[in-house]
Amino acid sequence: MFFLETAISVFIGSFLLTYLTIPKIIKIVEYKRLMDDPNKRSSHSSKTPTLGGVSFYYTLVFVLFFVHGRDLMDEAIYIIPGLTILFMTGLKDDLVVISPGAKLIAQVIAVAFILVNPSFTIHSFNGFLNIFEIPYYLYLIIAGFIMITIINSYNLIDGIDGLASVVGIVILTIYTTIFYTTGEYFFALISVSLNACLLAFFGFNISSERKIFMGDTGSLIVGFIISVLTLKFLALTPDAYVGLPFLLENAPLIAISILIVPLFDTARVFAIRIANKKGPFSPDRNHTHHVLIDFWGLSHKQASFIIGCFNLVFVVLFIVLGSKAENLGMVIFLISAVIILAYIFFKYNYNFTTLKQKILLKRKVGQIKSSIENPKKEKSKKNSKRDINN
Repeated sequence: MFFLETAISVFIGSFLLTYLTIPKIIKIVEYKRLMDDPNKRSSHSSKTPTLGGVSFYYTLVFVLFFVHGRDLMDEAIYIIPGLTILFMTGLKDDLVVISPGAKLIAQVIAVAFILVNPSFTIHSFNGFLNIFEIPYYLYLIIAGFIMITIINSYNLIDGIDGLASVVGIVILTIYTTIFYTTGEYFFALISVSLNACLLAFFGFNISSERKIFMGDTGSLIVGFIISVLTLKFLALTPDAYVGLPFLLENAPLIAISILIVPLFDTARVFAIRIANKKGPFSPDRNHTHHVLIDFWGLSHKQASFIIGCFNLVFVVLFIVLGSKAENLGMVIFLISAVIILAYIFFKYNYNFTTLKQKILLKRKVGQIKSSIENPKKEKSKKNSKRDINN
C-alpha cells in the first residue's frame, strides 16, 4: 500500500514537472533560435523546437533524490553520473553536433559507472542455452555491449512524431510490472517516473501548435535508463523470478522481446547501410517507421501506434511462450520471427536517391490517373445533365 501511494506521487509529480516546464523550454528555444531545421531526410517540413529531453533529466534527478534509500545498494549514486554524462553529450549534439566516435566514448564512460555496481552484476544465465555461471570479465563485455546497443537503438528510432514516446511507454510499463512483482521497488519507481515524463512529452510531440522534439538529449537519457533497467532485470536472483509468469532461463529472450522494436530496426538499418557500403551511423530513410510513412502512406501517429501495438503484442506472446517453452524452442521462434520481418521489409531496401525517385514516380502516376479519371467524370456529368434537360 505504501509503494502504491509513493508510485502515484512520483507519477503525478514527474508528469506535472515535465508538462509545466516544457512550454518554458519551447519559449527559450524559440527565443534563442535553437530550432531543428528540416533537411532532405527529415519527417517534418518546418523549424521545430528541440531539447525536450532537458525536462527528463531534471525530473529524474529530483525523483532519484526523493526515492534514494529504497535502493539497497546505492544504485542512485551510480546512475546520476552516467545520466549527467549522456545529458551533456545529447545537449551538445543537439546544439552543435558531435561525431559518432565522441558520442560512443561518452556512452562507454556512462555505462562504466553502472557496471561497477555489484547490484547489476550478472552472475549466471540460469541455464539459457545451457549456460550457467559466467566469469566477471565476460559479464563486463556482455553487459557493456547490451547497454550501448540499447542506448543507440533507442536513439535511432526517434525519427517521427510520437514513436520514441510510444515505444518507451510500452517498455517502461512492462518493466514497472516486472520490478513491482519482483519487489525491486526502486527500479519500479524509476520506470514510473520516466513513463510519466514520456506521457507528458507525448502530447507536445504530436501537437501541431506546441510541437517539440526530445532530441538526442532526451533519447540518450531514455535509452540509458532502459538499458539500466534491462541489465537489472537480467541480474535478478533466481528467487526474484518466482512471481514472474515465465521460466527463469527464458529471461534473456523476454528482454529481447521487450526491446524488439529498437533492436530489429537498428539491425535492419545497419545491415542495409553496410550492404550499401556506407557507415552504420550514416543517415538515411531506411528505418521501419520511414517505410510505413513513405511506402504505406501512414501518418506519424498511425505508424507510431502500429509499431507500439506490435511491440506490446510481441512481448505478451513471448511471455506466454516463456511460461512453458524451453529456451531453445523460443530461440528458434525468435529467429524465425526476425527472418519473416526482415523478408517483409527487404524490398524496401533503398537509399535516399532511390526513395526520392520512387516517390516522384508514385506522384506522377497518381496525377496521370486523376487526369484520366477527371475527364471521364466530367463527361458523365455532362451526359447526366443532358438526360435531365431532355
